[in-house]
Amino acid sequence: MVTLYLAGWGTRFWAWLIDIILVGLPVSAVSDRLPPAWQVTVAPGLLSISLSSVVLFLYWTLLEGYGGRSIGKMALNVRVAGRSGEDIGFGAAAVESFGKAFLLIPDCLIGWLAMPGSKQRLFNRISGTIVIKTQEQEEPEGVTYVKDEE
Repeated sequence: MVTLYLAGWGTRFWAWLIDIILVGLPVSAVSDRLPPAWQVTVAPGLLSISLSSVVLFLYWTLLEGYGGRSIGKMALNVRVAGRSGEDIGFGAAAVESFGKAFLLIPDCLIGWLAMPGSKQRLFNRISGTIVIKTQEQEEPEGVTYVKDEE
C-alpha cells in the first residue's frame, strides 16, 4: 500500500503565485506592448483568455506533463500525480492546466464547494489528478544530514 500526502491549498496557492510571478508577469508585460489586434482578453476573472493565460497553459502542460512539477511546485516540494501517485502525461496535464489557466475562479470554487475535503479543483477531478507532497531528496550513500530542531 502506498501513502500519498495531499498538498494543502496554501502550498498550492504559493506554488501558483511563484509561477505567475516568474512566467505570467513577464509575458503580461510583453503582451501590453503588442498592437491592439494581438491583445485578446475575455471576461477577466470568470473566463480569462489572454496571451499570458495561453503561455501559462502551455508552461503548466509541458512541465507538469513531463515531470509533474512546475517551478513553483519544485520550490514547494509538491507535484501533480495521478490518483495512485503515477506520472500523469501530457493529456491529463492539459486538462488539469486548462482550469487554472483559463477558468481559475470557477475551477477553485466548484472544487471547494462541491467537493469539500478532496483538495481537488474541478479540473483536477476531471483529469483524474491530485497534487501531492513530494519526499525531500534522499541522502546520498555515506552522507548524513543533520537538521536542527525548530
